[in-house]
Amino acid sequence: MTHTSLTRKRNKPLGLIELIAIALGGMIGGGIFTVLGISVALIGPLTPLAIALGGVIAAFAAYSYIKLGVYYKDEGATYSFYKKVFPQEPFRAALIGWWVIFGYISTLALYAFTFSSYALSGTEYAHNEDVRRLVAGGILLIFTLINIWSVKGMGKVEDLMVYTKLFVLVAISLALAQNSKVSLTDLLVQEENRFQLLPILIVSSLTFVAYEGFQLVINAVNEMNHPEKNIPRAIYSAIFLATSIYVIIALGAILAIPFEDIIRSKEFALAAGAHNILGKSGYFLVILGALLATSSAISGTVFGASRQMAVIAQDGFFPKILTKRYKGSIPSVAIITMSSLAFTLILSGGLELILEFGSITFLLVSLLMAFANHKVRKQTQSHPLITSFAIFSLSMGTFFILFYELKNKPKQLIFVGTIYALLTIGAWLFALKKKQEMAIREPFAKQID
Repeated sequence: MTHTSLTRKRNKPLGLIELIAIALGGMIGGGIFTVLGISVALIGPLTPLAIALGGVIAAFAAYSYIKLGVYYKDEGATYSFYKKVFPQEPFRAALIGWWVIFGYISTLALYAFTFSSYALSGTEYAHNEDVRRLVAGGILLIFTLINIWSVKGMGKVEDLMVYTKLFVLVAISLALAQNSKVSLTDLLVQEENRFQLLPILIVSSLTFVAYEGFQLVINAVNEMNHPEKNIPRAIYSAIFLATSIYVIIALGAILAIPFEDIIRSKEFALAAGAHNILGKSGYFLVILGALLATSSAISGTVFGASRQMAVIAQDGFFPKILTKRYKGSIPSVAIITMSSLAFTLILSGGLELILEFGSITFLLVSLLMAFANHKVRKQTQSHPLITSFAIFSLSMGTFFILFYELKNKPKQLIFVGTIYALLTIGAWLFALKKKQEMAIREPFAKQID
């Protein structure tokens, strides 16, 4: 191998800093702002504890993704791992591929709509649904073009947005905490039945969706150096940073903002609290942090999920046109398709229902990844106790979120079940077509032999 080829091989566009930014970009989006209100309503001052527990569960889920990612080094990630662990069962691979991609599309729609909500807050168009949808479509278009333009350019833009938003969110949360008139100890003493385990576990399961996005790092395996080192470093670093940020945000909110205001304002609670304590400058700083958070989440999700969509299409479980790539590596048609479908969801409304679909999907898919890694644990050099605990914790998390939905939002659960049924039918039809194509080719293959 020549010196030139060695240089080209090593000079990949995404380094560790960019990979951490992609993971954080996918995780710290609109989820934490929405989850905050639900968490405080259920467990009050114990919200930071539940959020931290959600981070621990996410780390166990990430263990299987990392082990499979380092072993297979496939940008198809979730889909490709399941396909390789169960090579004789194409329908399984097709099904998880459909679930994962449409889960990403739903979260992409949520991030864009949340961006528009913050961008228009305080203006005369704040409650104009048509304008909000138009702004959401505009931000999707911007990051679609950025992702098609350049991988390196996308990485640098992601760096700037992610690390700026981290600074802004931490600064606001610390300022709120310092200006609070109550201590965490006082809140815990005042809280009745504060150590009930079930509500804490339910909130941890609901909070788990806020950690969705760390697996996007694996989708960039073809654009990174030393994946065996950078995949675990990037993912574990991002989960630690995200957990820390979430806990700080939750602490700042519960110490400075009355609980009833957090529950009522939901994702705008931080902005409202900052306005009351720090004035207009604090309010606009929170808005800036929210815009950066949702923007980086859009960019990271478009980047990673489009690559996975292209790999699934290459195997025949999505239309072949989605395999087309710009500049040899950028899946341009998949990027455009994902953004277009996300905008279609925005136009159709019902984003709260779509969010629940994304939450349950992330837990289910993480559980399936833990199961797949446990099956090939010798090849991936995974510890059986860690994989077993990951399966147990993710199973319980899935149970708790379904229990919460059944008890509080049964109609939403029916809607989610309907989506799963439609996706299952779509996956089955493509798997059946693939099976028929293989049956046609098999006699020709035997003749050649």
